[in-house]
Amino acid sequence: MKVRIQQIAPGFVQQSQSVCSDCEGQGEQIKAEDRCPECAGKKVTRDRKILEVHIDKGMKDGQKIMFTGEGDQEPGLEAGDVIIVLDEQPHETFARKGNDLVMRMNIQLVEALCGFQKIITTLDNRNLMVTSLPGQIINYGDTKLIVHEGMPIYRNPFEKGRLIIQFIVDFPEPKQLTPQRITQLEKILPDRTVEMIPDDAEEAILQEYHDNHGKNERSGGHHGHFAHMEDDDDDPRAGGPGAVQCGTQ
Repeated sequence: MKVRIQQIAPGFVQQSQSVCSDCEGQGEQIKAEDRCPECAGKKVTRDRKILEVHIDKGMKDGQKIMFTGEGDQEPGLEAGDVIIVLDEQPHETFARKGNDLVMRMNIQLVEALCGFQKIITTLDNRNLMVTSLPGQIINYGDTKLIVHEGMPIYRNPFEKGRLIIQFIVDFPEPKQLTPQRITQLEKILPDRTVEMIPDDAEEAILQEYHDNHGKNERSGGHHGHFAHMEDDDDDPRAGGPGAVQCGTQ
């Protein structure tokens, strides 16, 4: 450090400190003839080094790989470390859940009822044939699994997790069901349950559902059915705080 004392008025001096431009605050100055031509007396040089990163089977997102002593080096200080943090990228088919792999499989209604055979290409490019026998009905949202076809377990790569399959049943389009086919389905499928309809029943028409109505309610500070339940607290008919109560004798 350089210390500079400057008189600013009779009897008043000002002291300031600044980094020495010759030694750059190191407290040591090397003669020009003794300086290293590569570092120009700074004692450090910039260098590039290729580090080969080995990712073991089963390593997870956020796991760290450390290269000890491969960081920056300075005279008199211990060398730092280089730390690699794994960032797992999403896959178009599989989603990882611990040591398990989860996937969705779309099947047609006829496959859900009458069986099917599907091919699954694994992450290591193997083909698995999945079979559902006729009579093994697959419902919408059913979940099945295949053991030992998930992710390899870290530091135990010969063991694997499970492959979990979530089934999505695709129903026919309305235009595919002609009156003749509907009649045939009614003959094949189990009989429908007969509902007793009261004489005072009112007819209701089913319409396509859109979430715009729910969004409007939320934007107005309501939350659908629960908002009406909360409003009942002030309804005299519900016995809320605003209800009129009978006096006692």
